Amino acid sequence: MAAAIAVPCSSRPFGLGRMRLLGHKPTTITCHFPFSFSIKSFTPIVRGRRCTVCFVAGGDSNSNSNNNSDSNSNNPGLDLNPAVMNRNRLVEEKMERKKSERFTYLVAAIMSTFGITSMAVMAVYYRFSWQMEGGEIPYVEMFGTFALSVGAAVGMEYWARWAHEALWHASLWHMHESHHKPREGPFELNDVFAITNAVPAIALLSYGFFHKGIIPGLCFGAGLGITVFGMAYMFVHDGLVHRRFQVGPIANVPYLRRVAAAHQLHHTEKFNGVPYGLFLGPKELEEVGGTEELDKEIQRRIKLYNNTK
Repeated sequence: MAAAIAVPCSSRPFGLGRMRLLGHKPTTITCHFPFSFSIKSFTPIVRGRRCTVCFVAGGDSNSNSNNNSDSNSNNPGLDLNPAVMNRNRLVEEKMERKKSERFTYLVAAIMSTFGITSMAVMAVYYRFSWQMEGGEIPYVEMFGTFALSVGAAVGMEYWARWAHEALWHASLWHMHESHHKPREGPFELNDVFAITNAVPAIALLSYGFFHKGIIPGLCFGAGLGITVFGMAYMFVHDGLVHRRFQVGPIANVPYLRRVAAAHQLHHTEKFNGVPYGLFLGPKELEEVGGTEELDKEIQRRIKLYNNTK
């Protein structure tokens, strides 16, 4: 609050008691106090005349406004707008819910992965140890098992591509549609397809494990290949592409970046849903002239990944 006393003086002599003052030039004397005084009139005492001095105390509005603005600027976080507070609360709740959903799915993914992997490793070990109990190594059966393991893993990519386009985006769209919408919860109806693919894999592994011979060996290899493809699909599709859980260093593998970007373009439907496959998705895009869009999507995902570190 600024305060001042303004006293206009003239060159005429005036007296206060017995003192006489003579000013040379008109001037203004300003004195600052904690509150403001304004002298409205001052009549000099000349030849017996009396002098009237009026003091008016008042606040400085500019000072008050400056103080208010300073207090508001010192408290930038103080926002009592109900709409803003409600929006912030909803954002915090959404972030907490997403964090909980990712943790739930991560636990399920780890348990299923370690469970299936441990059973597959034990099955392979015990099956080949039983085959060599007689002292002879069944080379043909072992070769057939490993060959069909690789063949089944590669064949599952083509099966998934065909089923994705001919079934999931057609007659089974009512189930697959949940995958193309914002997810509400840690799981979605589309996860049922992973279970249906696990059923034949378990059946083939079980038959090949408890029987000996070429045919059981081939069945065991087919079940093993389906299992390997399923685990790889889960980590790349669910983890790397849709970020349902953290995948660690595999996010920096160049080819897997292309795979993730290609599948992201599938969700944009820029090329009528192409690619429908996963691991060979970049090749599908090249066939329809989507290489430029693929490169743009890769750069976008790299920037997004660097910003979220």
